[in-house]
Formats: sequence, structure tokens, C-alpha cells
Amino acid sequence: MLSARSLFQQIHQDDRAFGLFCSIAAKGEDQGGWENGRIAALVEDQELAPKIARHGADEEKHGRIFNALLRKRGLTPVPVPDDTDYTMLLERQGIGLAHARLRRDEPLSEADVITYLAHSRVTEQRASEQMQLLRRVFGSHPELGRAVRMISDDEDNHLAYCHEELLRLAAAGHGRRIWDTLQETAHAEIRTYRDVSLAVMARMGEILRWPRAKSLLLAAGIHGVYRYEQLGGWRRMTTLTMPERRNALGGPATHADLD
Repeated sequence: MLSARSLFQQIHQDDRAFGLFCSIAAKGEDQGGWENGRIAALVEDQELAPKIARHGADEEKHGRIFNALLRKRGLTPVPVPDDTDYTMLLERQGIGLAHARLRRDEPLSEADVITYLAHSRVTEQRASEQMQLLRRVFGSHPELGRAVRMISDDEDNHLAYCHEELLRLAAAGHGRRIWDTLQETAHAEIRTYRDVSLAVMARMGEILRWPRAKSLLLAAGIHGVYRYEQLGGWRRMTTLTMPERRNALGGPATHADLD
């Protein structure tokens, strides 16, 4: 049966596939940790800076969690192919704050902060949905369950924080800029997610020796999701609603010890 559950279970059961999956995830989280750390250091809003720092600490923690899962299997991280590097591909399209900008020791403008938060709003929507899926598949798993639940909770907090901060800025008169940035980011993200999904599944197919028919069916499914998102599904990434979790990043990052 071709389902998300069966696909993820196949990936988990194979050392090479699991090693690639965790390596891709860890690199993305490490990148997010660095980006948020730099933004926290450059933002002038002293109420917002600790929340951004907490966001970065969470992302770094997630990277450590994925690397710990590899070590438990006696595996080491593997090189991440460029066409599977979601964060890098988004940056190359001019989405979010460029790394060259973050390396300069210059305070961020309010426009920069909006760019950052809009980028986070869109990408955290995807992260929250992906982790909810993994939670349904592995939430009670003896090896993966605790890690998946912890990361899923964090991603939901990150998404709530983005909603709240963008609504605050919209109330201060930045609604049009926020909407335009969210829309641009969402359209770029759905294309990037499609391309990365195709690249990852192609490599998993090679590792797991999937029949050509299965690979073609998976590719068709990915294109189908993209078509749905292109026709209107992208809008879920651009709406802003005051979250039930208020001040979700108002405290220190939670500790993770999975070794």
C-alpha cells in the first residue's frame, strides 16, 4: 500500500535512507538556528530579540536531536545534495534575509523584520504540517516518538509566534507590506517544496530500489499537491489569526537529551 505511513516506515527501516533523511533535516535545522541567532543579534526591538533567540535555540536543538537519532543507529551524517537543501534553495530565490546581509553587523530595519517574520510564517506552516504527519506515524514509536513529539510541539510554537508578531506589526500600519511579502514567499515556497520533494523521493527510490511505477506514482502525487497549492492551497500560508498559544516563545528553550 502506498501511503505516507508506509513510505516513512520504509525510510526508517533502511540505514542509508534514514541517514539521508536525518542529515537533510539536521542541516536545515542547523541553518535555521544560525539565521535566527544572527537576526536576534541584529534586531533592535528588545522585546522581540529574546523570542527570535529562543526560535534559533529550538532549531539548533532540533539539529542535535536528528544527529542523536543517527548516533543511536551507529550512523554518521552524510552530505546533503544541493537539490534537497530547502533553506538554501529559498535563499537563492531571494526569499528571507540573505546570509550576506546577516553577516554584516548592521541593525535590521523594520522592513527586514517583516521579511524575516513572513518567511518564518510560511516555512513554519510547512514544518508544523510535516511534523504533525510524522507525529501521526511515529508519535508512539519507542525510538522516535519522544523526538518527534518534542519537535512537533516546538514547530507549533514557532508558527503561533509568527502569527502573533505579524498581527502586531499589521496593527501598527504594515499590513500591505506584510501581505505582499507573505504572498511572494508562499508562491516561492510551494515551488521549492515541490522540487525538494521530487529530489528527495528520487534519491530514496534509488536507495530503496523502488519499482519505476512506484516512483512515477509518487512523483505524480507530489505534482498533484503542488497543483492544489498553486490553485489556492498557498493561501493557508498567508492568513493571520491570533493563536491560542500566546507568547509561545516567551521563555527559554526546552532541553533535549536523547543520547
